[in-house]
Amino acid sequence: MKTLSVHHALKRPPIKLSGKQKLQGFTLLEVLIAVAIFSVISMASFSIFQTVLNSDTVSKERTDRINELQRGFLVIERDMIQITRRSVRFNGESPQEGFLHTDNESFSSNEQALGFVRHGWTNPGLLLPRSDVQSVAYQLNENVLERLHFNFVDAVLGEEPKVRPLISKVEKLDFEFYDGKKWQKTLAENSLPIAIAIELDTTDYGVIRRQFLVAGDSLADKESSND
Repeated sequence: MKTLSVHHALKRPPIKLSGKQKLQGFTLLEVLIAVAIFSVISMASFSIFQTVLNSDTVSKERTDRINELQRGFLVIERDMIQITRRSVRFNGESPQEGFLHTDNESFSSNEQALGFVRHGWTNPGLLLPRSDVQSVAYQLNENVLERLHFNFVDAVLGEEPKVRPLISKVEKLDFEFYDGKKWQKTLAENSLPIAIAIELDTTDYGVIRRQFLVAGDSLADKESSND
C-alpha cells in the first residue's frame, strides 16, 4: 500500500495557477510614477540641503563682519584713549599746529581724516630703535577705513606709512569733538577735546557711531586759563 501511495503521488499532475495568481512585472506607468516620486523627494532634499548651506554661509559672513567691526573699534579705542599732547609731523614737514590734525591734504585720501600722536606703544626696555610714542592717522580709502602709522614719531621725507585696513564697506567717515559743552566738527587750537566721536556710514549696518573719552581739556579749564 505504501508503494502504491508513493507511485500515485509521483503521477499527480502539477498545480496550475489562476490568472490572478500569475507573477507579473512592473508596468511602464508604475515605473514612471516611481521615478516621478523619487525625483520630487530628491528635489526637496536638495532644496533643504541648499538652504542649510546658504544659511551657514550667511551666518559665517555676518559673524566675520561683526568680528571685523569689533576688532576695528578696539584698535581705534586703544589709540584714542592714549592721545598725547604732541604735534604731528608728516613727510619731513614742519610740525603741524595743534594736537589733532584733520587736514586731508596730508593724507592719501580725499575724505576726512584724523592724525595724532599716541603714547603707550610697547617697547620693553627701549630695546627697539624707536620711541614708545607713535604717529597715527585714520583715513577712508576706497570704502575701507585704514589705520596708518610710522615707525618713527616724526616721519622723514619720503617715508611711507604702514597701512592696516580695519573696516570695509564704509561709504562715509566723520569725526566730531566734544569740548565739555557741545559736539563740533572743529577744535580750538592747541587743545584736546574731552571726547572724540567717529561716525561710519556702512553699506550693511547704516550709520555706526562710537564715542571715546580723551584726556583733554574741559571747558571750565579753558575758561579759567583765559581769565
